[in-house]
Amino acid sequence: MTIQVNDAVPSATVKIVVGGEASEVNTSELFAKGKSVIFGLPGAFTPTCSQAHLPGFVVGADTIKAKGVERIVCMSVNDAFVMGAWGKASNAEELVMLADGNCDFAKALGLDFDGSGFGMGQRCKRFAAIIDNGTVTHVFIEGPGEFDVSSAENVLKNL
Repeated sequence: MTIQVNDAVPSATVKIVVGGEASEVNTSELFAKGKSVIFGLPGAFTPTCSQAHLPGFVVGADTIKAKGVERIVCMSVNDAFVMGAWGKASNAEELVMLADGNCDFAKALGLDFDGSGFGMGQRCKRFAAIIDNGTVTHVFIEGPGEFDVSSAENVLKNL
């Protein structure tokens, strides 16, 4: 079942990279307190993800945080080393890079897909969500090959 407004953030064990350091965390705990924005994408270093999706949140981080958001989380089905390197290469110091290496969190959100036809294996659909104290208040899920509703600009309009 796909995550919806008013749903609690599901529990999964993932790795987050903050300041170049990776640590294991439970998603229910990560999003339990305060306001968060999370955006998920198919893969680190891939074209739309690197040229548009992540950069929008990097550039807009201060404006988004000024709206009361405590953390901006970038999620992909990649390992923590890749997410750390991508965050560093993208000047994403203000963001939390979430490595869902086994696709557990994407599956729990109902936002996984099989990218084997593209040589990518299991991946996360492109999406964004606003979470307040562990509850989803907004969710924006893209159709295949689309990039619009999950953009930093659209999330900002909905904060």
